[in-house]
Amino acid sequence: MELQYGLPLNLMQWVDDNKARLKPPVNNAAIFPDGNYIVNMVGGPNARTDFHDNPTEEIFYQIKGNCYLNIWDRGQFDRIDIKEGELFLLPAHVIHSPQRPEPGLCLLIELTRPQGHRDALQWYCGKCATQVWRAEKQLESLVDDLPAIYEIFYALSDEERRCPNCGTVHPGKDYAAWHAQFMQAKKA
Repeated sequence: MELQYGLPLNLMQWVDDNKARLKPPVNNAAIFPDGNYIVNMVGGPNARTDFHDNPTEEIFYQIKGNCYLNIWDRGQFDRIDIKEGELFLLPAHVIHSPQRPEPGLCLLIELTRPQGHRDALQWYCGKCATQVWRAEKQLESLVDDLPAIYEIFYALSDEERRCPNCGTVHPGKDYAAWHAQFMQAKKA
């Protein structure tokens, strides 16, 4: 019998065989890269300063470790914790930033994007939650397309990463600096 995607695979063996692919900044590796679903394994730890606006739902199954999603909603930040063993369905267009502060594994399942339904990555000021920069793309590969957008943002000058509201310069990929701004603003 020949099936397009083969016979069942041992997921944890697949993880062992592909550990080198689970690297920052996204830590994703596609298990089935060309089906109707985007089926990825995501490793941890990682920390990101970008927020993802996905035009489709996302299913998170946190196999090992814990993670959380920073959420940007109506001008403010929130957080959703996903603990080991939990399953979470994130609705389309919930602007989120996955954070994996510890070693872990998450099975992430998304729909392929219909033509004209574009993903966006956006960066926000950690102090006042104003959008600093946004890029949209018709997603073809979660593993390849998002890091290319990160590199464009990281290459911007300080002036191009300056918050139009409060003047704070977004620190680019320096998560620790962005998180420090974010935590300081939360205390105020």
